[in-house]
Amino acid sequence: MASTSTCLEGTTKAMTLAHVNVPPAQTWNYLKIDQIALSVPVPTSAGTVPTRLPRLFSRIGAGVGTEAVSWVEATTGDSRYVEVPRGTVREEPIVLSCDADAGEVRDSGVMVRGGATATIVLVSHGSGDAEGDAPLSPTPAATSANLVRVYAEKGATVHLVEVVAMGDERQHLEGIGLVAEDGARVDARQYLLGGGRVAVGFEADLAGDAATLDLDSRYIVRHHEVLDVNHAVLQRGERTRCDIQTSGILADAGQKTMRETIDLRHGGHGSKGNERETVLVTGDDIVNRTLPVILCDEDDVAGNHGASIGSVSSEQMTYLADRGLSDAEAEALFARALFDDAVIHAPEQQSLSAALDRAANVVGDDMAHDLASGLGIEPASADDPKEE
Repeated sequence: MASTSTCLEGTTKAMTLAHVNVPPAQTWNYLKIDQIALSVPVPTSAGTVPTRLPRLFSRIGAGVGTEAVSWVEATTGDSRYVEVPRGTVREEPIVLSCDADAGEVRDSGVMVRGGATATIVLVSHGSGDAEGDAPLSPTPAATSANLVRVYAEKGATVHLVEVVAMGDERQHLEGIGLVAEDGARVDARQYLLGGGRVAVGFEADLAGDAATLDLDSRYIVRHHEVLDVNHAVLQRGERTRCDIQTSGILADAGQKTMRETIDLRHGGHGSKGNERETVLVTGDDIVNRTLPVILCDEDDVAGNHGASIGSVSSEQMTYLADRGLSDAEAEALFARALFDDAVIHAPEQQSLSAALDRAANVVGDDMAHDLASGLGIEPASADDPKEE
């Protein structure tokens, strides 16, 4: 249950969300992997009646838990609702952004009607790192949130790109919820590029027969950043397919918790689910927690999961050193590969600018300029584009 107290900053009241990112199947409490707690501002009423999403969206989970969803709905002003008409192909991406520096809390819903195709872009962007790499404790007042729920009707196709890129002084909560009807296809790319304390939930309900989800998630956690992720996929329809590929870099004293759950429900005959995480360690003081889980209540299904963690071998570092690269420069190359992927797959200006801005903070201005030049562009501010 949420508790309330007075924030150290004075007039700002704070409350604790004690059960964020709780997985469908919890493990032993002493492992400290079942949830994360966030101290956030107490919602305030401006005396106006906010616009709410259609009731259908209240039944879509977002991975972060009901406590966090209720806080977002109580904190935000008007919700945003976008509908893609049946059988159409929307060429312009639907951009759902959050300005972390302004402490925005956003709640959005997207309805993709039967047979339609749409690209949805989530961009949560803030300032670069504070000076130095000392531990920081983002205050409740430095909290932002971006909650997006998507309903994909029969035969719909959804391309989703998510970019979270902010500095060490920010705290951010992000939740994505998806429902896919018969034959709906969802492919998602998730780039978690930084933030002092970031909690991300991603929950998909493959409710219809032959619904599919491909999730490619990439992250970098460095300095004393904390990243907490909860991926949960329910496979209820027959012949559904889910493939989750996660890879990331842990550097310095970064802390990361990754929960990945595939839930093969009764009645989902012929369904298949796969999940795998690969972690590259480049720091001596990192904390890595991974909880891969397959839940099964049906005989005629297939589920696979695994996780691997490792560092760059001494032979590889020697090879790079012989070619004139220092240890720091070699490690920067691995980070650059992650940002290169984020830049290449950015479908519009705002996600592109957010990735380039964060790349400048992490791998340096020269590498960020090289990334931009490779696309024939000049780095631009993430504040330039319009949003839906």
